[in-house]
Amino acid sequence: GTNYKGPHGMPIDLLDRLLIISTEPYSEKEMSQILHIRCEEEDVEITDDAQELLTKIAMETSLRYAIHMITAASLVCTKRKGTEVDVQDIKRCYSLFSDLKRSTAYLMEYQHEFMFSEIGNDGEASYGSNMATD
Repeated sequence: GTNYKGPHGMPIDLLDRLLIISTEPYSEKEMSQILHIRCEEEDVEITDDAQELLTKIAMETSLRYAIHMITAASLVCTKRKGTEVDVQDIKRCYSLFSDLKRSTAYLMEYQHEFMFSEIGNDGEASYGSNMATD
C-alpha cells in the first residue's frame, strides 16, 4: 500500500499495461463494403442504385439502421414479387421505419399531445401536476 494516486484512479503499473486503440468513423467506401457483405450473408440481391441509397442512408443515420433495412427491404421486394431489392423498396422501408433523428423530431413536435407530456400548453413543465390526487 501506498498513498500515491495514479492518473484516472488506477495504479501506474496497470495504466502502463493498457493499450489505447484510436478509432475513426467509417468512410463511405467502407460502409458500402460492409453493407455489401451483409447483403451477401443474408442472401439478398440488391441493385447498385439501391446499394448507393442504402450507403447514403447509413452515412446520414447509422450503419445499424441501414443494416436492419436490408431485411425489411428484402421482405418488401418479396411482397411485390421482385427478385432484386430496388430503390423503391429502400424508400418504402425508410418511410415505414424511423431512425433516431426522425423519431426524436417527431416526439418533440407532438409531445404536447401525449398523455404524460412534460411541457404543458403554457410552456411550463407539468410532470403530472394536472392529475387528480386523493
